[in-house]
Amino acid sequence: MGSGALEITQTLTIPDAELIERFVRAAGPGGQNVNKVSTAVELRFDIAQSPSLPEPVRERLLAKRDRRLTDEGVLIIAAQRFRTQDRNRQDARERLAAFIASGLTVPKQRIATRPSRAAKARRLEAKNQRSQIKRGRSQKSHWE
Repeated sequence: MGSGALEITQTLTIPDAELIERFVRAAGPGGQNVNKVSTAVELRFDIAQSPSLPEPVRERLLAKRDRRLTDEGVLIIAAQRFRTQDRNRQDARERLAAFIASGLTVPKQRIATRPSRAAKARRLEAKNQRSQIKRGRSQKSHWE
């Protein structure tokens, strides 16, 4: 059903057997064509059970808060941008590859810092100036 293994990087490929493609009718405009031809693609990839993914990558992908990810760890990508089934399938595979590639990079650890004394002083001075401006607005004007 697929078009070969999906290559993410030179070292990481997802075999076609792990991808489940389902062709459905697309929604939206398209006239008669959209009503009779199943051009939209629903691509499913089980991240939680995939033997192809290294464990740290799997954990990073499952930790993402993506609405396309089910509670069971299955990523569902729906592609219906194009008129042809082949182009939608290619689009879905590209989006899956991009999603998996985003899990390959290790996020940089944040180093906790505190604002300096001068930065705190600048902040308080700005707040004080702002309050002076607002206080000036509330007092009666001189021509009444």
